[in-house]
Amino acid sequence: MIAQEFIDYFEQWAPKSIAEDGDPVGLQLGNPMQSVKKVMTTLDVRPEVVEEAINQKVDFIFAHHPMIFRAPHNLDLSVPQNAMYAQLIKHNIVVYGAHTNLDNVNGGMNDWLAAQLELINLEPLLTGGTHPITGERYGMGRVGELKQTMTVTEFAQYVADKFDVPGLRIVAGKDKTINRVAVLGGSGGQFYLDAIKKAADAYVTGDISYHTGHDIIANNLVAIDPGHHFESICKVKLHELFNQWQAANNWPIEIVESQLSTEPFKFMMR
Repeated sequence: MIAQEFIDYFEQWAPKSIAEDGDPVGLQLGNPMQSVKKVMTTLDVRPEVVEEAINQKVDFIFAHHPMIFRAPHNLDLSVPQNAMYAQLIKHNIVVYGAHTNLDNVNGGMNDWLAAQLELINLEPLLTGGTHPITGERYGMGRVGELKQTMTVTEFAQYVADKFDVPGLRIVAGKDKTINRVAVLGGSGGQFYLDAIKKAADAYVTGDISYHTGHDIIANNLVAIDPGHHFESICKVKLHELFNQWQAANNWPIEIVESQLSTEPFKFMMR
């Protein structure tokens, strides 16, 4: 199978045009016309992930986070990131990044997160646009209802269990009953007002800042921050999706998922 064939099929489902403005989605490195036999899904492309791919003879890395988000100013190979690019080129590995187009598409990242929380009666958190191929409306984030109400502490434990995180941050003033929940993958703190407009009792997202936390409390919203890495659910979900496509189209490729954690933080309790 040619890399571009795989890319074209994916982009029929999640076109680059539905990504947020300025998001560098798409082919990141490599020859799109080369033959591929083994695709690896990952959240991030880091040196250890590239080493894993080389060891497994992977020739196509499919990542959620674009590997080249900011253009390098040089190709000094003493810089670890540049050395990683050199290894990818040396081993003929194609790298593709699907970021906010994967976040926006129906059935993509934010539906996976909502499903993990078992939310029902879903609707988008943010208003998006119209898919250029299917004509469906799309929007980032999801808002839905829990199957049963919870206290703040119960809900925080529920989120930790569902995403298998070693720790999380709770932004809350007084206790309240949690029923309606908004969720947005990645760094979504700036959209807390949208969660309030959608009548959410709680908002699950990553990378909430200090001052945004104050604003969330002042507005009587509860926020649970499991970290940006809770998006690593995409490794499994993309693996499952690509296996379905492979079986339906009889593609001569193997799909694997990275077994490495790219979470940069460790948690210490005192």
